[in-house]
Amino acid sequence: MTIRDMRERFAETLIGQRLRSAEIVHQTAPNFIALAVLASDAMSSVAYATEEILIILNTAAIGSFTLIGFTGNAISIPIAIAIALLIGIVTISYRQTIFSNPAGGGGYRVAKENLGEELAQVTGAALLTDYILTVAVSISAGVANVVSIVPALEPLRVELTIGIIIFMTLINLRGTKESARLFSIPTYFFLSTMGLTLLIGFIRMATGTLGTVQGVEAIQHNALEPITMLLLLRAFSSGCTALTGIEAISNDTQLFKQPRAKNAAKTLVVMATILITFFLSITVLANAIQAVPSHEETVISQLARTVYGEQGVGYIGYVLTIIGAFAVLFMAANTPFADFPQLAALASADGFLPRQLTYRGRRLVFTWGVLTLSTGSIVLVLITGAIVTNLIPLYAIGVFLGFTISQTGMLRRFWRSGQLKPGEFTYGLETKIYYDPHWRLKLAVSGVGAMITFVVMIVFIVTKFTSGAWFIVLLIPSLVWVFFQIHRHYKETAARLRLDAVPVFDRKPLVFDPAEHRTVALYFCDTWSNLSVQVVNTILKRDIPVKIIHIGVDEKRATAFAKRSQEIIDLNGWDSSVALVLDDEYRDLYNSVKSALQRLREQYPDVHFEIYIGALRTHFPFTLLHMSTDKFLRDALMEAEDISLSIKQVDLDSLPLPPGFKVTFEHTHAQHEDEGDHTAQPQPIHS
Repeated sequence: MTIRDMRERFAETLIGQRLRSAEIVHQTAPNFIALAVLASDAMSSVAYATEEILIILNTAAIGSFTLIGFTGNAISIPIAIAIALLIGIVTISYRQTIFSNPAGGGGYRVAKENLGEELAQVTGAALLTDYILTVAVSISAGVANVVSIVPALEPLRVELTIGIIIFMTLINLRGTKESARLFSIPTYFFLSTMGLTLLIGFIRMATGTLGTVQGVEAIQHNALEPITMLLLLRAFSSGCTALTGIEAISNDTQLFKQPRAKNAAKTLVVMATILITFFLSITVLANAIQAVPSHEETVISQLARTVYGEQGVGYIGYVLTIIGAFAVLFMAANTPFADFPQLAALASADGFLPRQLTYRGRRLVFTWGVLTLSTGSIVLVLITGAIVTNLIPLYAIGVFLGFTISQTGMLRRFWRSGQLKPGEFTYGLETKIYYDPHWRLKLAVSGVGAMITFVVMIVFIVTKFTSGAWFIVLLIPSLVWVFFQIHRHYKETAARLRLDAVPVFDRKPLVFDPAEHRTVALYFCDTWSNLSVQVVNTILKRDIPVKIIHIGVDEKRATAFAKRSQEIIDLNGWDSSVALVLDDEYRDLYNSVKSALQRLREQYPDVHFEIYIGALRTHFPFTLLHMSTDKFLRDALMEAEDISLSIKQVDLDSLPLPPGFKVTFEHTHAQHEDEGDHTAQPQPIHS
């Protein structure tokens, strides 16, 4: 057994057998499962949002200060009500986003279509950063709740957090459908336990039997701040962490069954309803029991302990509530595992991230995206020590930047809709924009949401700048710069390799006849380009038969190869057997090449095969942006006997750029999936 075989067997045991590419249509989930996967991030925020408000209020000399009838820590209630209203506004905005972009992509696609490529990449950078932080924040918060029950685990806080991240990575590598089913259980367990806790809490509050928190030491401050509008804004902004995760459903509508847009929109409304109900309830009850922010015990733990007590059956209820909180925080970290790879694949397909991120692994998930997410979150946990308060300032800025840009994009979309007449539509970048009779109302909702989320973001930047927010302020523009450098490289590479016309070859390949020929050249070709032309010319000079073989890992690339091959065959008068497309339904280039060669050798045992591979070389760090297919092919062929292997290397910089080449952004009318919401046949304008 070779090392490769051992790795394959290990992967099969750990992750599962390879799935056929055709099975991608079955990797969807019903609404109640999708809710558990995509809404858990938002719902989990109730586990710490109220606490974040109280942390800010705890720094102030509140005393008898009154805000619209609420005094002391009870000021958290009107703040929570304001946040709940904002949740409603943002939910409506993202519901509109879902129907505008039913194929998914959320804020990234909205920005790309309505605000331009630059802001789209800012959104992408913000969201991708947010997803990495979500994993770190959620798991760290979940471990913090466990430590509240078992203080002896405090020294292992970082190790436990990293271990859980690794476990979730493995589960998600097993496939979307499998991970969705497994991780739906913790979410609904949380909804049950927390719902019961809140219900009992309100019953006890109504009957006067609800006590107050005992034995908890609040966070102490050397000097208290005065009550100012900025402090109230800080408290509001910190509580706005309750909004994190609302965008997840619009980003990954592909998880839903048809009709995707309607199912996603329904699930979004259900999620927002649960979120608002739980957040307001926790805030009211936390005030009733006089909960305080503490390093020793979370507000959720204080609430559950006060509601249930610490003896007998009540203690069981307390423990189950904490387990439920841990479970949903644990699950919240799974939402990015669904959304990060999807968004990274979209940006990669647009040419702003490495192409590897578009490749689906053995279980039809974007493996490189999953691994990138887990690696980034582990690094953050190591840097911050798995302390939630250290992560929140980093977390919130990216979230609200994404909210702001997305809603601004929808605002512009509705403005464009309002400029049309009934029955008209115009082309956006990837969707059609139809006249909407309610455009003014929708524009107002998006405008208000964009304004408020922008203010929240600015407050976070100003107040948390020295606490770590400066890192995100520098990181996002740096990532955007990197994205555009990657894009430039891919554009230049495509321009250097592009065949502007069907190539005409000086020689005609010999038609293979096993009775006449004892040597055949096999060229494994990914796509027709200037590189492949050079390889084929090299083979034709040998005056031996040649078969140009394409392994069909991707259907679009296989179709493009077959089309261009037919054009070359027709123009050059070649025999049709020269070019061959072999389907690879398992996306396993290594074994497909081995199998193809094995079949040919069994069919023609007396024929010697000369194998040719084209290799493109470029300088570091751009070498990291290419899959180096030649290496995969070389590894697959090295085990074969009685073959000759030739690698034609071409330096990318040796291929000239076309005269007047400029990096541009393609604006096409390639429409996303139309779900039949527009039954009429309006006339296009501005096309």
